[in-house]
Amino acid sequence: MIDSNNANRMDRATRLLVLNPNTTAAMTRSIAAAARAVAQPSTTIVARNPEMGPASIEGPYDQALCTPHVLDEVAKGEREGCDATVIACFDDPAVEAARCLVSGPVIGIAEAAMRSAAMIASRFAVVTTVAPAVPGIEELVARYGAARQCVAVRAAGVPVLALERPSAATYRRIRDSAAEMLRTERADAIILGCAGMAALAPRLARELDVPVIEGVGAAVKLAESLVALGLATSKRGSYANPALKRGPGAARARQRTKSLRVA
Repeated sequence: MIDSNNANRMDRATRLLVLNPNTTAAMTRSIAAAARAVAQPSTTIVARNPEMGPASIEGPYDQALCTPHVLDEVAKGEREGCDATVIACFDDPAVEAARCLVSGPVIGIAEAAMRSAAMIASRFAVVTTVAPAVPGIEELVARYGAARQCVAVRAAGVPVLALERPSAATYRRIRDSAAEMLRTERADAIILGCAGMAALAPRLARELDVPVIEGVGAAVKLAESLVALGLATSKRGSYANPALKRGPGAARARQRTKSLRVA
């Protein structure tokens, strides 16, 4: 879909909201650095995190806890003039719900990383943080149609917050987990299954001698491309604006939906 109302986006600088769904500011800063490292000079990166929610996202409970705050921030970003949103958590929390609220593209870093990896490797593997994150990532693999190419998803046993200032031991755990999948699963490329791992990608690529895809950079480049093409989120089907429903507590729910909805 080419949105004629957004055609003027092709003629001006792009403004991207890069949202860390957890509340850890240090991680937001590292995510912002990864985004700015690959963005076009004309692209403005607006990096932030919600003020409320979990300090890290390591499973379904944390995903549910962060969702309303993520939606608040996504809607706020579009009201402030952001052309697209990158949700910088490998669980892709609230991505589909956010697409219902705004017109600009909303991109999760897991989807961006998997679609990028599929174009450069016939077999890829994902190294993530902790064991509770694995089932959710495996579900995303199936949802994004990557099951044929994704040969493994494994946890390195590294808590998300340990990535704020990764120690040598933390790096070795991630590297060794990736190396094992290259050896035993015959993967051709590695995806880093956490936004907090982004800064480790260049070193890992050198040491493992395979492509290493980090989702923040992949999502930023995809977002820039969609904006440059004048593409917006379709408002037919699943991503239609949320209906203002009636029923018990409906007045309060309608008011919240109205306050969020900007598309």
